Amino acid sequence: MSITEKIDGVAVTTKASVYFDGKCISHGITFADGTRKSVGVILPATLTFNTGAPEIMEGVGGSCRVRLKGETGWTTWGAGQSFNVPGNSSFDIEVTGEPYHYVCHYG
Repeated sequence: MSITEKIDGVAVTTKASVYFDGKCISHGITFADGTRKSVGVILPATLTFNTGAPEIMEGVGGSCRVRLKGETGWTTWGAGQSFNVPGNSSFDIEVTGEPYHYVCHYG
């Protein structure tokens, strides 16, 4: 998979969504057809995210370890890799060292 470096033809939410006391910061983007995504960064931390819709997390910089709900083991993901999270679920993510930059694809 190639790394998404630029996204054209979108509306960007200029006010950031800030989660976990600033450990995760993202901006929402909306395409002309109504498709939504977010782009953001997770600073070094171990966090738990809940999902509504299914998500594909695409790494564009840094790396992280992820444990999906119901799993016992962790998997490492880096730039150019993506992982799927089911809807109405959760995942733990651990970032150490450099921040993890991502594009989250919803639905």
